[in-house]
Amino acid sequence: MRTNFSLMVFTVAFFSILFAAYSAVGGAVQKFKSLIDQGEFTEAQKAMRLELATNSTLPAADRLELEFEIERLDRIRKDFTRSEEQVVQYIRTYIPNVTESDLREWEKEKSLECMTIDGVKRYFSQAGPNLFRIDRQARAIKAGHDKKNGVVSSRFNYEQEAAQIIAAGERQSARRVAPQRFRITYTLTVHPDAVPAGETIRVWLPYPREGNPRQTSIQLFHTSPQRHLISDNDAYLQRSIYMEQIARAGEPTLFVCSLGFTSFAEYTAIDPADVQPYDVQSALYQQYTREQPPHIVFTPELREVSEQIIGGETNPYLKAKRIFQWIDGWAPWARAREYSTIENISRYAYENRHGDCGIQTLLFMTLARLNGIPVHWQSGFDLKPGEDNLHDWCEMYLEPYGWVLVDQSYGMKNSKDERVKWFCLGNTDPYRWIVNDDFSQPLYPAKIFPRSETVDFQRGEVEWRGGNLYFDAWDYNYRIDYLGE
Repeated sequence: MRTNFSLMVFTVAFFSILFAAYSAVGGAVQKFKSLIDQGEFTEAQKAMRLELATNSTLPAADRLELEFEIERLDRIRKDFTRSEEQVVQYIRTYIPNVTESDLREWEKEKSLECMTIDGVKRYFSQAGPNLFRIDRQARAIKAGHDKKNGVVSSRFNYEQEAAQIIAAGERQSARRVAPQRFRITYTLTVHPDAVPAGETIRVWLPYPREGNPRQTSIQLFHTSPQRHLISDNDAYLQRSIYMEQIARAGEPTLFVCSLGFTSFAEYTAIDPADVQPYDVQSALYQQYTREQPPHIVFTPELREVSEQIIGGETNPYLKAKRIFQWIDGWAPWARAREYSTIENISRYAYENRHGDCGIQTLLFMTLARLNGIPVHWQSGFDLKPGEDNLHDWCEMYLEPYGWVLVDQSYGMKNSKDERVKWFCLGNTDPYRWIVNDDFSQPLYPAKIFPRSETVDFQRGEVEWRGGNLYFDAWDYNYRIDYLGE
């Protein structure tokens, strides 16, 4: 196999700097922003390509920014694939007499996501299903329909799981309980002829983070191909295992990693009366209460709504409860477009009033930091039996408890037991695979071309010397073996 690991290692520092150019819309794009905002994507792309071809003094960072913006518009097209006729056909499954005025009202309320691209109105690929997650009345109609037809939305009883974790924590007088051992076999398959035969395909797969007491005993069993690089846990907050392989004509290219780890549930009996003020001069406080553009920005709109949410509350935990409860009602969970297409995710969540786990989490983080509560991103996978998926959450720092997990997308639970009701603000189940401790971080070895996912890292990343391979050029899957305690 032809590989050049030393060359890839050499490029780390250089391309880590360039990664910032792929992660945000900056000054170079502003010249074309009017066309983009009007949905004139083709004209905007033509203008940006002309700028790249004719402006010989364009700085390297600006050139990269324009190149990525051209690609970002293509990615938006791939997310907005539904016509009005297709969306209406789906809605009629639950609301047979839907009218045009219904559609316009849902669009106005941001419950039905659409945009006009090159003069054609297009809907987000998940706009139809999302309507019944976002709009309360539509959600109730679907719930009634499902109940009548025996459709079960979830087979995992989270309230029961939370109650058992609380009981175990109190019985054992322990913060971390209910360990679960997992073996994950992760496979990424590059489509046949996605890369010319003889070319080297570079792949980054997710790998467990070390150092968190909720995730221990990490083992690597095998990889295919055998040669690999694992990123340093401390230096790279989005942890990966890297492999290379030569493409063969007409054949898929498979990359496989088999690994294991133990994950713990955590229950922290937080008493607001015991929560202490922060040392606002500490490095921890300074780092985790700062803005982190482009997705954690204290905009005037968020400052205003923050004042309404918090009122005169000063206790950090009680402020977090107010934020958590407000997002639970304001921005319900719904399937999301690719993060790389969204310029400011927390602003998007606020303006569009919905989001998936990562979008909800970034809104919580922005409001928490705005109110002086240290938080940091964490993400990976939800491994609940039968309901496993990619998943994002965050950790919040409270004195004297330290870092506790916050899962905004799981929200408030329907329980009369206040401990269960607020379980997801400070506690967690054991079905987690932690891969990332921050967002929009460089990979190792450095990725040369723009990432398919510029914010999170779970599915993997793929490229060759001709460019990045987007998600439609490869597939991923994973098998979970539940090995018990």
